[in-house]
Formats: sequence, structure tokens, C-alpha cells
Amino acid sequence: MISGTTGLKKVISNYWILVVLVIIKLVMQYIFVNPVYELHRDEFLHLDQALHPAWGYISVPPFTSWIASLIYLLGGGIFWIRFFPALFGALTVVFGWLIAESLGGKLMSKILTSVFIIFSVYIRLNLLFQPNAFDILAWTIMLWLLIRYLQDYRIKWLIALAVITAFGLYNKYTVLFLLAGLFAGLLITRQRVLLAKKGFWLAVALTVVLFLPNLIWQVANGFPVIHHMKALNETQLVNVNPLDFLTDQVKYGLFGILTLAAAWALFFYKPFTLYRLVGWGFIITLILFTISRAKSYYAVGLYPAMFAIGSVYLEAVFKKWNRIVLPVLGALNIALFFAAVKFLMPVQSPSQIIADKSTYEKIGLLRWEDGKNHHLPQDFADMIGWKEMSAKALEAWNLIPYGERKNTLVFCENYGQTGALNYYNRGKMPLACSFSTDYIWWLPQVDTIKNIIFVGDMPDEDVLAMFAEVNVVGAVENENARERGTQIVLFTGAKSTFTGWFYATAEERKREFDIF
Repeated sequence: MISGTTGLKKVISNYWILVVLVIIKLVMQYIFVNPVYELHRDEFLHLDQALHPAWGYISVPPFTSWIASLIYLLGGGIFWIRFFPALFGALTVVFGWLIAESLGGKLMSKILTSVFIIFSVYIRLNLLFQPNAFDILAWTIMLWLLIRYLQDYRIKWLIALAVITAFGLYNKYTVLFLLAGLFAGLLITRQRVLLAKKGFWLAVALTVVLFLPNLIWQVANGFPVIHHMKALNETQLVNVNPLDFLTDQVKYGLFGILTLAAAWALFFYKPFTLYRLVGWGFIITLILFTISRAKSYYAVGLYPAMFAIGSVYLEAVFKKWNRIVLPVLGALNIALFFAAVKFLMPVQSPSQIIADKSTYEKIGLLRWEDGKNHHLPQDFADMIGWKEMSAKALEAWNLIPYGERKNTLVFCENYGQTGALNYYNRGKMPLACSFSTDYIWWLPQVDTIKNIIFVGDMPDEDVLAMFAEVNVVGAVENENARERGTQIVLFTGAKSTFTGWFYATAEERKREFDIF
């Protein structure tokens, strides 16, 4: 009885601080969002994927759709949409703590690791309902499991690693870069002896089996991931400067003192010789991302583990001074965070940002993809105007007589518009469709299209000529919205040839994969 009570007290003394830090992380994800902002355009697409269950999608693997299904089971409210990215962020804090603990770190290093994860750019990535939040968590768990396996070679760690790797791949294919980096590190270091162990190949086989449904889906659909990556490279990644990728790691505060300390320790600190594989994996993964012209945030999953390793190393190096040095580092990090948080998160209202326009311009946050400066950062402008747009689309729907509604199509120009209408008008009107991204595969089959509620820029004259009447119901008027000026148009009295033309155009887009 006494020993049990003592053990319980020890657990509480070790982890009550972690519980507090997790709560802080969860609360921060909610309080640093001004209520004027809505969901981001990308979030609407991921929510819509829940309405079309599959083992894969053109834009992403299916994991996010599974979470979206759970969100809808819970009511589909904004709270739950933001809860799961926040939860993944909180769990990243937990596994960062566990990495430090598994390396022999004491309380100071575990707290410092948590502080660097909580008060950082991760707050932005843990806000949006996108694959990024779970991606960071999956990489962190994978590296923790690898470290645990290197310590005792127990097969349970490899089996767990196989499972989390499969989930990571179901979430985002960029996990392959980490696997490639770690495998190269395996060949370079003495840990290549693992290649002779049956357990290693059992874990590889288990990962493949668990991920097989998505592989089969890719084969059956002509490997959409290849077409998606090709389009991404031609439209976005081609413009990425490899040097910018590396400098952004520093700019985001990820490649700083803890990461440098971790890199040094993994190669030159004798007690960490066992984990040199992780060091090589870190470097090679960064190199692979750099030469691939990857976006800066693709590598963010590497850093929680590096924060933990660096914290434990500094704790050991400074010894009795660590109770001064580590808290000072943590305090400096928190101070820098609060100085920058208004740029990371949609904390300020549009009017506040406009009033401080010169500051935002100086650091380049007002420059959009078109190369011009605007009122708000592009990501923030992508979180405004969706409710207004959806309400006006519903007005257009209510103008259609009941008898003609079955022959009416709701069509949008891009995926953000489509997903917004489907989210805000769910249960009030038919699902909107589009030729954009995954939506081209989800087109409803209407025998005869008579009317269209169209959201976007006015179509060409040849399309307009196919309808008897064109009625502009409204447009997005919010001057701060990226979708400002987007029209909601009601087309009625379609010619008999329109239905065939519409679906033929869709099939042509599918064949060309011209859908991005």
C-alpha cells in the first residue's frame, strides 16, 4: 500500500506539469483567433472529403477525411474543427516530453522542450484543419519510437513504429522523405546491422500491408499522386528557391539554438552516439527537401525531436547551471513568441492590421501570390467572406421554383467556394460541385440541367449563350476577403445541348488531369 502510494506520488510529481502545459497548448489554439475570422479555404475541402469516403484522394491521402467524419459526428461545429489540430499539437508536446525523458532528460529539459513546441510557429500549423498538424505529430512519434528501439531492440517498438508510419503515410506522403533520410542514415552508421534483423523486415512488411489499401487505390486510379505532384511542381514548387527553404527554417525559429545543440550532440556527444542515425536522418531529410524545392513547412515535423535532444544535451552540459540557463532560454523563446504572435495567428482584426500596414509590409506579409500587396496577409484574407458568399448562394436557391430544383446544379469556380457552400448550407440546398481538385470526381448526375447557381467570375459568352436568363443575385462585398467581388449568378432556361456539353467538359478535364 505504501509503495503504491509512493509510486502514484512520483507519477503525479513527474507529469502534472506536462498536463498543465498540454492545457496551455489547447487553450492557446482557441484564444489567439479573432472571432471575425472564419475557416480557411483549404479546410472546407478536407471537410467535404468526409462526404465521399475513399482510400485516397487526388489532393491528399484519406486520414484527414476520417477525422472530418468524426467532426461531423460531433456536430460539425467550429469548435470541433479546431479541436483536432489543437489536440495533435498537444500530443506533439507530450511526445516531445517523452523523447527528452527517454534520453535521460530531467525536469528542466522536458519543460524547455515543451516551451519551444508550444510557443512557436507550430501554433499556426495546429490551428487549421489540414494534414500538417498530424504530420508533425506522426514524425515526432516515429522518432520517439526509433529512439526507444535503439535503446533496447525490443520488437514492440518496431511494430508500433510500423503502425504510426502507416498512419503518417495515410495522412501525408511527405513521410517518405523522413523514411528515406532515416534509411540513408541507417546505411551510414553502425546501425546498419538492423538490416540483418528479422524484426526490421517484419516492420517494413507490416507498414506495407497496412498501407496497401491506398496503394491499391493509387493503382486503380492511375496514380493521381504523380499527376498532383507534377501539377504542384509546375505551378508552385518551381517558384521555390532552395536557399529560401533553408533560410525559412531559421526565420520560423525552428533551426535555432536547440536544433544546433541537437545536431552537435548527435555527432559529437559520446552518450548520444547510439542515436547518430537520427542525426543523419535529420540532415539527409533536409537535403532531400531542399533539392526537391519543397515548401518550407514540409520539414517542420523534424524539429520537436531536435528540441528534445538539444534540451537534454544543454541540460547535461551546463549541469548545475542548467536551472538558470534553460529557464532563460525558455523565457527568451516565450518573449519572442509574443512579439511575433500577431503575425503568426489571426489575432488582430482586419482594421487593426490595416492600421499597422507598414509593419506588415516591411516583413512581406501583405504580398500575395499575384506579387502585389493587399490589405491583409493572404492566409487571413482566405478566412473571410465565406458566410456572406454562402448566404447569397442560398438566396439564389430560394428563387428557384420547387418543381425545377431537381434539374438545378450548384457549381463553383474553385474548391474553397464549393466547400464553403457545402459547409454553411448543408441540409439547406444540394451539394455544390466544381471542376476543381477532388470535386471533379464527385459531380452529381443530373439527367437534364435546366438551371445553375454559379459562384465565381462570369463565364465566357459562349456559356452565357446556352441559357435563356442570367440573373446576378449578388457578390462578395467584404473588402478584406480574398474572394471579394466573387459573383453569385443564377442561370435559368438552359438549352438542351448544355447537359451533354457540361459532362463532356468534365470528362475531358478528368482525362487531362487538368484539375488543379
